[in-house]
Amino acid sequence: MSSSALFQGQTPLAVRMRPASLDEVAGQEHLLRKGSPLVALADPDAATAGSSSVILWGPPGTGKTTLAQAIARSSGRRFIELSAITAGVKDVREVMQDALTQRDLYGQSTILFLDEIHRFTKAQQDALLPGVENGWVVLIAATTENPSFSVISPLLSRSLLLTLKPLTDADLALLVDRAVGDARGLAGAVELDDDARDALVRLSSGDARRALTALEAAAVLARPAVDRGEGPADEPAADEATDDTERPTITAEHVAAAVDRALLRYDRQGDEHYDVISAFIKSIRGSDADAAMHYLARMIEAGEDPRFIARRLIISASEDIGLADPQALPIAVAAADAVHFIGMPEGRIPLAEATAYLATAAKSNAAYLAIDQAIADVRTGGFGRVPPHLRDAHYPGAKRLGHGRGYLYPHDTEVGVARQQYLPDELRGRRYYEPTARGHERDLGARVDKIRRILADENGH
Repeated sequence: MSSSALFQGQTPLAVRMRPASLDEVAGQEHLLRKGSPLVALADPDAATAGSSSVILWGPPGTGKTTLAQAIARSSGRRFIELSAITAGVKDVREVMQDALTQRDLYGQSTILFLDEIHRFTKAQQDALLPGVENGWVVLIAATTENPSFSVISPLLSRSLLLTLKPLTDADLALLVDRAVGDARGLAGAVELDDDARDALVRLSSGDARRALTALEAAAVLARPAVDRGEGPADEPAADEATDDTERPTITAEHVAAAVDRALLRYDRQGDEHYDVISAFIKSIRGSDADAAMHYLARMIEAGEDPRFIARRLIISASEDIGLADPQALPIAVAAADAVHFIGMPEGRIPLAEATAYLATAAKSNAAYLAIDQAIADVRTGGFGRVPPHLRDAHYPGAKRLGHGRGYLYPHDTEVGVARQQYLPDELRGRRYYEPTARGHERDLGARVDKIRRILADENGH
């Protein structure tokens, strides 16, 4: 086959390369272990047996459609696909009736693959219930949104919820290499250098469809101009090559041109990963919102795991801002929850919001220093017995031992602070938390000083 034929007028590469069986599926090992529900569904010996319907939840390009089609091919079941974008209640009912007829008259089991089930209304999802409950069809539904919010409870209770994970870099590299050499793909008409492979993996962010689409576009650009119909007629075409050295090679530059995006030098397991996140956190700590936003953009564009970024924001809010702005931590946690809930690319927005807030917030590491100093004291033996009046007095015999005796209930005092000893004798007067004069801690510091003066009267300091 000529290289021109490989690239013109064909089904997209991502579709051509869909696995014919579960053995060809890359990634999702946690769902494809021996005896798992998906493997059982693909068993041809179970094609007429009652099988559980499943809801596949995961990011785009993780293999939801691929798994459904591979199961249907392997099991020998009828396969019907509906899209929630175009199908209505009438279409669903017709599929259910036809599946019932096929089962009763011909003993043929039907898999109904419903893509984007979260787009179905309640009435449309209700129409699925009789067929799912009575086993007329095995429903395999796919969604990128949390099914707890987008799928009706009766349907959830009748299905197994399986969560797909983003593909790893190794999974994506395997798929890309397979597509280059496989007869269904580029059939070896091009070569792929290491930098181009790395670029495809980085830019795809765990999405197999995105990786293969970019590969196909880059392969077109890598072909000689005459092979694309752009050069002189007497130039040799790629399909006339007589050895491997004459095949066009896809480079990182071809990938960059194909996706119209500059390639960032960024290795999620190497120096750039650590350097950029370090610069990001230090920019937030240094209150430079512009620099922090720049490094956030670099990580997002390089395909960094947004959950990793969110975790670092939570740590930054606790370590570098603390009680100088008590809202920093809730905002960082809310951003992490939002990213988990809505996914990417929309998740970039709450990440940016949290980044801007943290960078412009007042800074204090007082709580961070306090706990580290307290831990250091404990590790070096700086601890003693809990004062008797603070010990638990609820178990039998505790009061006879003097536990709880003399404890003063702070809420019974006029100022809400009871003059009594709290630290063990060995640590009386030890201070760990020293509020700064910045942000909320400026006011908090005055309160802490007042409390310490009250306690010092009792402690004799």
